[in-house]
Amino acid sequence: MLCISMKAGEYFTVDGKTVIQFDRLNGDRARLMIQAPKEIPIVRGTVLEREGGKRPECVFATHHRNVKQLPWNPAKKKALLEMRQALERMGDSPDARFLRERLEYMFPSFAEKKEAEER
Repeated sequence: MLCISMKAGEYFTVDGKTVIQFDRLNGDRARLMIQAPKEIPIVRGTVLEREGGKRPECVFATHHRNVKQLPWNPAKKKALLEMRQALERMGDSPDARFLRERLEYMFPSFAEKKEAEER
């Protein structure tokens, strides 16, 4: 079985007629968009098996793990911006550098994310 790692917006084609695009990841759920000719049936595995279909041998069982994400909203975005501004006012002390590194690890700034994507 082919295993493909993708970033949001990336896609692949099957036989030049079917396009599968990765839209986003939300917790432990991925959103895929599929464009295929109408004559090609697309059936979710749970529906196939519920209706008596056999699970393909190439499909392996996965271990479900709970992925917790920080709920995001405008107030948290504002708080993050205020924390970054406070760290800038703190200067270049060892504690400020440490906090800045940890904050950037948890919430990479837009400029750094864009820079990393261009590499």
